[in-house]
Amino acid sequence: MSGTPAPGPVWKLEGELAVGRLGTLQLRQDDPAQPPPPRPGEERLGTLAVRGVEALRDGRGWRITVEPLAPGLTLVPPLDLGEGRSTPELRVLVPRTVPYGAPWLAVGGGAQDRLPPVPFPWAWTLVLLLPLGLLGWLAARGFRRGAPARQRRRARHAFSRHWPPQSGERAELDAAHAAGRTLLAAHFGPEALSWGPAALREHGLDPWAAWSSSLDSARFAGAAPAFPPLAALLAPLERR
Repeated sequence: MSGTPAPGPVWKLEGELAVGRLGTLQLRQDDPAQPPPPRPGEERLGTLAVRGVEALRDGRGWRITVEPLAPGLTLVPPLDLGEGRSTPELRVLVPRTVPYGAPWLAVGGGAQDRLPPVPFPWAWTLVLLLPLGLLGWLAARGFRRGAPARQRRRARHAFSRHWPPQSGERAELDAAHAAGRTLLAAHFGPEALSWGPAALREHGLDPWAAWSSSLDSARFAGAAPAFPPLAALLAPLERR
């Protein structure tokens, strides 16, 4: 007389499974004379992706959280539990979750499954870039405001390299004259390029009047006058 085989672990479905939604399966051993099934280690049960496994409160099995990835009839093949035990085959019908022909977004992989393009967040980007734009505008504004001072420094440095002339050569005298006129224009505007000794004295630039007269004598008369020192020429400009 052959005995009836002991019932093995069974599958139980909690609720209904739907595409893209988490559902729950139970793998349990109802026969208290049989040991509970071991923890299943699969990552996929057919087309069901396993998202979590936890033990049942009574210790007789496992609650498996799954996510169906495709609609239709899902087949979970028998699982080998060891010791000659296996789970029964499970067939689960996963219904469609949208009307037939409607777009399926982020499920499946068909032509209608492509998500719409995400627009670039221009509004938030402009809000975030506004402080940087303000800093850039302030930096550019400060740079433009500092341009005259930088021009004066460059002109003063160039004039310092040419004054006083070390020889009576015409090229050196002309270079000293051009550097001086550039320095005067940087401080007083383009009209200073044509100021003679009288106009320089009217503007309180007596050392520069001597500078103009001495250069004219050296350049055009071939004389060797005493040139005013560099410090005396720069002093009235620095006070301005």
